[in-house]
Amino acid sequence: MQIRKKLTYRFIAIVAFILFFSSLAIYISSADYRRDDFYNRLLNKARNTAKLLIEVEEVDAKLLQRMEQDNPSSLPEEKIVIFNYKNQRIFNTGEKGVLKISQELIDQIRLEEEVRYEENGYEVVGFMFADTYDRFVVIAAGKDIYGLSKLRNLRNILLFVFAISIIIVSISGWLFAGQALHPISKLVERVNNISITSLNLRLDEGKNQDEISQLAHTFNQMLERLEKAFKMQKNFIANASHELRTPLTAITGQLEVVLMKKRNEEEYRNTMASVLDDMKSLNHTSNRLLLLAQASSETSQVDIKPVRVDDLLWQVQQELTKRNTDYFIEIGFSETMEDEAQLTVIGNEQLLKTAISNLAENGCKYSDDHKMEIFVLPKSKHLHILFKDHGIGIAKEELKHIFEPFHRGTNALGYKGHGIGLSLVDRIVHLHNGKIDITSTLGQGTTFTLIMPYS
Repeated sequence: MQIRKKLTYRFIAIVAFILFFSSLAIYISSADYRRDDFYNRLLNKARNTAKLLIEVEEVDAKLLQRMEQDNPSSLPEEKIVIFNYKNQRIFNTGEKGVLKISQELIDQIRLEEEVRYEENGYEVVGFMFADTYDRFVVIAAGKDIYGLSKLRNLRNILLFVFAISIIIVSISGWLFAGQALHPISKLVERVNNISITSLNLRLDEGKNQDEISQLAHTFNQMLERLEKAFKMQKNFIANASHELRTPLTAITGQLEVVLMKKRNEEEYRNTMASVLDDMKSLNHTSNRLLLLAQASSETSQVDIKPVRVDDLLWQVQQELTKRNTDYFIEIGFSETMEDEAQLTVIGNEQLLKTAISNLAENGCKYSDDHKMEIFVLPKSKHLHILFKDHGIGIAKEELKHIFEPFHRGTNALGYKGHGIGLSLVDRIVHLHNGKIDITSTLGQGTTFTLIMPYS
């Protein structure tokens, strides 16, 4: 069911509920008022009649009956019956037998002093009337023809108003729901026009700060992330294809050349050595791409546990200097370091080691002296690891692009590499809810600050 219909139906239901119970309350209170008013009029009329009969000596039952027949103040179909202390009927207006008066009813009236009930369409009240020497039972009955007619008229008016109100509410609710949902309909129409080829389009957020504007703003933020992700994916695929195709093309070309004619053993050995270098480069690139994919996955898919950072630093230092004898990595620790808990972070050991290794290797590779300084210090709830080199540095305008896959600085093109390392470092750091800061001066060196939370 459409939201517009749901809102309309609920709006109608709420208004109908309010109108129904309001009308019911009006009708019930009016009915109670009519009944109480008629009983009071009946009681007053019966009491006045009893006073005339009992307290005025000149008035007897026959005279009173004549007076009541022509009395304009008599109620419709009024019946008044009076019993003395012996329960003998001493006065009666109207036909006998209309009201069934039993001994039990008289006894009840004497006991409770006033009784009200309905019988054969009559509303009846019985009460005690006492004079100086005796106690009488007076029973009066009548039909409130005019009051009931007014009550029926009120009921009809309430039903008519209820029906008309529901019709008006239905129309206005439908129009109101449509007007309220119009901005959402525009958003839906706009979103339907956005495809993979038009991710640059954005929704109109308007000038209001209502929920619709917030929804449009949220959609725009999502579209920005999608556009960025698609661009990165597109560039990644293009660059990855190029990086993988280059060594494969070189390998294919060398093998085709060497198979064109017979070669001596030395030429075969040289070709195999060259192919092996290309294979190692291809294998290195593939491993980096796999690590990049792993670092781009959700945290729940990565094995997380406490990791000692100092152990990783010593391992990286040993492996890099062993593989490159001209590399020199100096590791230092802050004097504020008090216990080993300040060197322990929560993360994936292999990924963190890869990030540290990439930063250390870059620092050594791009420095003329191949020297890298690493300094560790704790700050509040984070561990700061500084990687400082005195290499070629990074141009200011290129700093914002260095974490993009396969991006390489213009002054780094002469060095061996694929542009995957820093992108991989950035993914790993963000995967561990960390942060990486850069300060660099072209021609003087670069400092990467790895900020990792303890938990």
